[in-house]
Amino acid sequence: MSNPYIHIVEPLDPQNPDNKFFNLTKLGDPRYEHLPFSIRVLLESAVRNCDEFLVKKTDVENILNWKETQTQTVEVPFKPARVILQDFTGVPAVVDFAAMRDAVKNLGGDPEKINPVCPADLVIDHSIQVDFNRKSDSLQKNQDLEFERNKERFQFLKWGSKAFRNMRIIPPGSGIVHQVNLEYLARVVFDQDGFYYPDSLVGTDSHTTMIDGLGVLGWGVGGIEAEAVMLGQPISMVLPEVIGYRLHGTPDKLITSTDIVLTVTKHLRQVGVVGKFVEFFGPGVAQLSIADRATIANMCPEYGATAAFFPVDHISVQYLEQTGRDAEKLHYIAQYLKAVGMFRDYGNESQDPDFTQVVELDLSTVVPCCSGPKRPHDRVAIAEMKKDFETCLGAKQGFKGFQVAPEHHNVSVPFEYNGVKYSLSHGSVVIAAITSCTNTSNPSVMLGAGLLAKKAIEHGLTVKPYIKTSLSPGSGVVTYYLKESGVMDYLSQLGFEVVGYGCMTCIGNSGPIPEPVVEAITQGDLVAAGILSGNRNFEGRVHPNTRANYLASPPLVIAYAIAGTVRIDFEKEPIAVNSEGKEVFLKDIWPTREEIQAVERQFVIPAMFKEVYEKVERVNERWNSLVAPSDKLYTWDPKSTYIKSPPFFDGLTRELKPPQSITDASVLLNLGDSVTTDHISPAGNIARNSPAARYLTSRDLTPREFNSYGSRRGNDAVMARGTFANIRLFNKFLNKQAPRTIFLPTEETMDVFDAAEKYQQAGHPLLILAGKEYGSGSSRDWAAKGPFLLGIKAVLAESYERIHRSNLVGMGVIPLEYLPGQTADTLGLTGRERYTVIIPPQLTPRMIVDVKLDTGKTFQARMRFDTDVELTYFHHGGILNYMIRKMSEN
Repeated sequence: MSNPYIHIVEPLDPQNPDNKFFNLTKLGDPRYEHLPFSIRVLLESAVRNCDEFLVKKTDVENILNWKETQTQTVEVPFKPARVILQDFTGVPAVVDFAAMRDAVKNLGGDPEKINPVCPADLVIDHSIQVDFNRKSDSLQKNQDLEFERNKERFQFLKWGSKAFRNMRIIPPGSGIVHQVNLEYLARVVFDQDGFYYPDSLVGTDSHTTMIDGLGVLGWGVGGIEAEAVMLGQPISMVLPEVIGYRLHGTPDKLITSTDIVLTVTKHLRQVGVVGKFVEFFGPGVAQLSIADRATIANMCPEYGATAAFFPVDHISVQYLEQTGRDAEKLHYIAQYLKAVGMFRDYGNESQDPDFTQVVELDLSTVVPCCSGPKRPHDRVAIAEMKKDFETCLGAKQGFKGFQVAPEHHNVSVPFEYNGVKYSLSHGSVVIAAITSCTNTSNPSVMLGAGLLAKKAIEHGLTVKPYIKTSLSPGSGVVTYYLKESGVMDYLSQLGFEVVGYGCMTCIGNSGPIPEPVVEAITQGDLVAAGILSGNRNFEGRVHPNTRANYLASPPLVIAYAIAGTVRIDFEKEPIAVNSEGKEVFLKDIWPTREEIQAVERQFVIPAMFKEVYEKVERVNERWNSLVAPSDKLYTWDPKSTYIKSPPFFDGLTRELKPPQSITDASVLLNLGDSVTTDHISPAGNIARNSPAARYLTSRDLTPREFNSYGSRRGNDAVMARGTFANIRLFNKFLNKQAPRTIFLPTEETMDVFDAAEKYQQAGHPLLILAGKEYGSGSSRDWAAKGPFLLGIKAVLAESYERIHRSNLVGMGVIPLEYLPGQTADTLGLTGRERYTVIIPPQLTPRMIVDVKLDTGKTFQARMRFDTDVELTYFHHGGILNYMIRKMSEN
């Protein structure tokens, strides 16, 4: 059917009638100019893609009627313009696509129908680890090891780039996905098939939201959901509330954008924005560079919103110019956005749209801060850090507590490193990493770190050699301007050598710390600290031996590395005493905003971006020389321990089976609040005593060859064994942290995978009991795929993180939610009961179902299938099964 809105199509430039656009202002609807700018992007997509099948006129009307639908749950489809992937989540996506081609062929369909319909960019950035640091050849050595460890994965991805249309791969060594997206991949406005329309995207990494800082609407989804979008399906989403976040005032000259973002993160967490859009407005926005805005948008998952949108303004266009974008494109970007009423003047209050709720921040009230020791939204003012850490030491085990006995607070453990004696105590810094997309994309904080390093060296300060220091820029441009401005040498002298271009310490790719340091930490049972300029600091993520981890700006990372401890009050105590015996304070070496901006204006120039990105897809010689097969169907190698055909589609038939009740299920794990995807599906090192390690050993691999869980996401046998293998998992059955559980029929304590295997052999379906925010953290599809393979049929939780809930739905695992006011405790559930979940034949979104226990007790829970589309996926056994059946139709 033709588009019912074709009458509002017109040329953007009458001189060039071939380039048209849907002029939303010609809808003649007064509601349009009151819509938040982020909702206007959803509306444009619905209007342009309206076919009365996937997208209907009623959907367009619902979006226009956004203000009136706030109290209801209104579902709308959204077709993003593109998809972005990184290799941890991209490899399993390409594995699934390859397996789907096989499945379509088995059902008699055309396997080449399985192909990305909308553009997909995959940036290889998650595979590199900090194995080497502090030496000038660290970068080369780490990159060599990356290729050695990941050759199979890289060959497979290269096959995918040839086998599938519409898929572009950015080779390893290019930078972090979100920074490359910001500096290079973002279109802001698409010019495709004769139409202009807003750039928008979904990505398989939760920090996809970073692009919202440039006025491109995007957010993270599960890998499974992203695959459906790549195959042409719209995302089904509940029309969100939009919180207007008004910024005003001027930040103090000593404040960094990281301080602002950590303040915003804590504030919005308190406001409560889960599942909502946040849209920034007010005169304060014009005070922020695009890098500052992108830093705030990057942390969106940490405050729980779906998106954190900064509409395009003249500063956005200046950024595109600064990053070397084409002048002709810049002209039509501004022209198009102005024509459809999506170009923002933050000083013009008459442009302010309606919002669900408005909250404010006076930028002049922001103080220097960190976040930690275990969660990104636990902001701590630098002035309070020492006192806060010492309180955490003695506090009860939890998000802000380590439960160290008072008599052990000042314990000191001596050790020797490279022939020199040192000592460690609680709060000693052992990892200091300038890392992650959050801050490395921001020239102001990176140059700030460089200027602080310069002043530190000039004051005779050093960093103790046992501290694992590293610098992993988000793109080659960062190294370029650090070198050109003359600060790189000073960073190197303090130990902050470039160790790689990728998402490193922030995702647990921190590599080993020196053995004498590990022994000292273990001997004293010390709460050692990691300090990183990242966005995630959940337990067990950064490194197994750093129990306290703080997020901080790059200059503060260096400051704490010099101090060697987080137990310091920078205002009252010297950061260090130099070789001449002189006390040096942090204020003596801290650069001002004016100093940083002067260097930035001089050295961050368009020519750098053009030079780096013109050759980005061909500069990596090792990638260029990789040989990959060219067949359209992938030839699986049974000997591979990286790439394996997954069992998700085994036995798939054309016919649908009616939904079945879950009968007599056992509880595999009884979990509390804020269980993250790191707990469910770890991405760090593979512990030598784990089920995954035993599997790899049985395949004749040595521990040195294990690599990380993240790198082995293309192998379901490893990932199923890695599910719930995090050493910080707190299981109420055991009442302690351990990746183990009780096999209830025999009361044996064993690894979670082994228990699940025993239950499967006995034919017992499984459940998980959990508290609030189940599945928070990174958007990991394996946090849903792994439980599915363990035989888990449903999770019963108090609440879910948005992406993880949709991933569970995508795998056919039922997300059950306690009714309001009810919890496992109020219902008296121990987890030792057997559970029967009654699934009626006719299902409706968010319906309430009965749960019966073998004790005779019955209660009710809500099935969190939130839309009709999600129910369709469930009936098919998951989203990919649905797509296979659809693509197999002749």
